[in-house]
Amino acid sequence: MKYISTRGNSPEKQFTEILLGGLAPDGGLYLPGQYPQVTRVELDTWRQLSYADLAYAVLSKFATDIPAADLKAIVSKTYTADVYHNARSGSDTTQITPLRTLEPGVYILELSNGPTLAFKDMAMQLLGNLFEYALAKQHDELNILGATSGDTGSAAEYAMRGKRGIRVFMLSPQGKMSAFQTAQMFSLQDPNIFNIAIKGVFDDAQDMVKAVSNDHAFKQKYKIGTVNSINWARVSAQIVYYFKGYFEATKSGDEQVSFSVPSGNFGNICAGHIARMMGLPIKKLILATNENNVLEEFFKTGVYRPRTTAETAHTSSPSMDISKASNFERFIFDLVGRDAAKVRELWSKVDAGGAFDLRGTDFWKNIGQYGFVAGKSSHADRLNTIRTVYKKYGVMVDTHTADGIKVGLEYRETGVPLVCLETALPAKFEDTIIEALGRKPDRPAGMEGMEKLPQRSEVMEADVTKLKAFVAAHVPQ
Repeated sequence: MKYISTRGNSPEKQFTEILLGGLAPDGGLYLPGQYPQVTRVELDTWRQLSYADLAYAVLSKFATDIPAADLKAIVSKTYTADVYHNARSGSDTTQITPLRTLEPGVYILELSNGPTLAFKDMAMQLLGNLFEYALAKQHDELNILGATSGDTGSAAEYAMRGKRGIRVFMLSPQGKMSAFQTAQMFSLQDPNIFNIAIKGVFDDAQDMVKAVSNDHAFKQKYKIGTVNSINWARVSAQIVYYFKGYFEATKSGDEQVSFSVPSGNFGNICAGHIARMMGLPIKKLILATNENNVLEEFFKTGVYRPRTTAETAHTSSPSMDISKASNFERFIFDLVGRDAAKVRELWSKVDAGGAFDLRGTDFWKNIGQYGFVAGKSSHADRLNTIRTVYKKYGVMVDTHTADGIKVGLEYRETGVPLVCLETALPAKFEDTIIEALGRKPDRPAGMEGMEKLPQRSEVMEADVTKLKAFVAAHVPQ
């Protein structure tokens, strides 16, 4: 399997060659030269597999340069009930991602049973083990530079803490995560973890990470890698749970399923898009945004207009407070027929702070064949959904999952199972749960006093020069 850049000006690479990096040298994102296809026989065979074995089956189509025995050992080490043990009461932790039935035909795929209680653990735990494997092979080190709006950061830090040869520099928007999310990250005292609170919003932090990634001399000198969803390995790991959710919600490969996905940076739903392109029978990919509805606007109008920092709202589903979706470039690459020159043209407008409009083009006429529909959810919608789901089903959901359920139900079709992807456990968003239900959410054992732990972080202006200086000062030469 060879990987190409969405912007067309980087050489083809293999999986392990792009594993430790993020952006391609030309500023694009890596994608397979062509998507592997899954046959009906494979679908029927995979239905019986455990999560670890399914992960091996899917990932072996993408990581073709990792010896089979090594890849098998890595996924077997990653996807265990010991790692993913924070399931809700009544859930089967051996399933890793149990499917919870709200009512016949409406489900929640539990993705938040990992150490940081968010779906990001599903890919990040694998990434940590893949990184350690690759670095040991190369006798090398890696300095991870990432940006988070809430969940990526803690998932990355918990996956990488104590890993030999790895340091993590994680940027987050100062004061814009939940108290639990902040404490989860800033309370870590591991010497290889560095938290940097940026005076701005997530998009400012993400832009800084991209700017450093595009400084090839600095990136090479300080061995910079990334764990954000611009990293292909993360997207490939997330493809697995679409297959798992499909199998749990159906009885045969003749059925179709629709997935509702809360989306900010387009990474999670991008994995669904690729699963669908591989042949998984997905009817609709239902994209749910919060008030920062840049992606909803595109799928309804054909106009992609990223917002400015000042226009980006701080909401009660903060992990989606994103107005410039990094992974969206991967989908547009497919939409425009994999024409890298067209992608370069469109992103020259985006990178200059502008927008692009595909209305009236042949590309836009073909949008329907990809199965996307979109909707948005507000704070009032979130509260109402949390209350309704709790009252009707006895299930407590977090704010982002509530966004997904609200929009998913709007597009629900008779006879087509609706699988809503869980984003996080409610414990991560206590204030809004209290507002909605008048009670605190339950917390897994050992996390009761998270916010009272000592915290450490570096506060920084959204200044790339200062970020580079900080990294240089903390990387031994």
